[in-house]
Amino acid sequence: MIDIKIVRERPEFIKQNCARRGCNVNIDEILILDKDYREVIFKAEQLRSDRNRLSKECKDNPEAREKVKEIKQEIGELEAREKELEAELNSRLSWLPNLLDPAVPDGDTDAANEELRKEGTLPSFSFKPRDHQELAEMLDIIDTKRGAKVAQSGFYYWKGKGAQLCNALFFWVQKELIAKGFTSFITPCVAKEKTLFGTGYLPFFAEQTYSLKNEDLSLIGTSEQTLVGYHADEILDAASLPLCYTAFSPCFRTESGSYGKESRGIFRVHQFHKVEQIVFCLPQESEKYHKFCLENEEYLLNQLGIPYRVVEVCVGDMGAPGYRKYDVEAYFAGFGSYREVTSNTNLTDFQSRRLGIRYKDKDGNKGFVHTISATAVTDRVVIAILENFQQADGSVVVPEVLRPFTGFDKITAP
Repeated sequence: MIDIKIVRERPEFIKQNCARRGCNVNIDEILILDKDYREVIFKAEQLRSDRNRLSKECKDNPEAREKVKEIKQEIGELEAREKELEAELNSRLSWLPNLLDPAVPDGDTDAANEELRKEGTLPSFSFKPRDHQELAEMLDIIDTKRGAKVAQSGFYYWKGKGAQLCNALFFWVQKELIAKGFTSFITPCVAKEKTLFGTGYLPFFAEQTYSLKNEDLSLIGTSEQTLVGYHADEILDAASLPLCYTAFSPCFRTESGSYGKESRGIFRVHQFHKVEQIVFCLPQESEKYHKFCLENEEYLLNQLGIPYRVVEVCVGDMGAPGYRKYDVEAYFAGFGSYREVTSNTNLTDFQSRRLGIRYKDKDGNKGFVHTISATAVTDRVVIAILENFQQADGSVVVPEVLRPFTGFDKITAP
């Protein structure tokens, strides 16, 4: 949520931000609503003052008693109008995207994302590398056909050593993040509409959400929703910040993505699994912790031995709640290019304003915390392992850091 003071004081700046982000909310109408809303509040406050003054005269003054009755009725009408205006104003404000960091590049699609750096050495093969779909079929570790039979297309099974490799990765990553100061969580897999709204997934990504029939609940698209919502309507001790949280969860999204080569295998699916990084911090420290989370993402891929590149996400490829965003794209040998495996967004106070998450320092000063939401790993990292560590016979070598958790160093065909 954008601070209404900024809209009042810098309307042209907000209009420019909306235009750049493709938002068609009418700022002039918001300002008119805001003016009417404040006038109604002011008038109601004046009438309450008059009512209180006249109430002292009611005992000996019949005219004062009648006037108080009239004022009470008028106050009731104003309060009803106040609620209507407040609801309409908040509805309009809820569609305003976050402000943008000046460093965010222009562009409408991910093709305009700016490469910051490449790390690692690309694998070389004496054979044509297979993609993860072909490898998974040879090794019998992913079953998309039975996933579609049991659920629908876009759902799948990890099985055998594939499932063991996934479990090893997710456990190892959580262990590494805990060592870096994160608190581990297992969260609900559903969230209320208020939580989805507060984290910015509603109204902006409503079409991606699986809603439960006859319930004020939806399946989560990421544990960001439940981890950020954890502190809704709370005042945090500034001295306790930052709070760094991590959780492993299944994630559900209705959007299946593109078709053809881009969606072959399980790269774009309706259900996936993710370890998330969430940080609550003071406003002046959000840039620092945004980079901290990126360092963690890069550290994990370096430890796994997966080559990658870091990109600065352009305005058209960034969700409305984001202020600045980095993507890390791993190299996929079977695909023959880099593909996104993690996203890392500084959301500033966009979520905390919507959810009422504030901090209070030792001097009593209050403000809204900033939040960082960053992927640590998903199943995509597992399929990057399959493609980059494949052998000529179709077997896959397990990265050394995962072997203590898998109990084996290679996946071979049954």
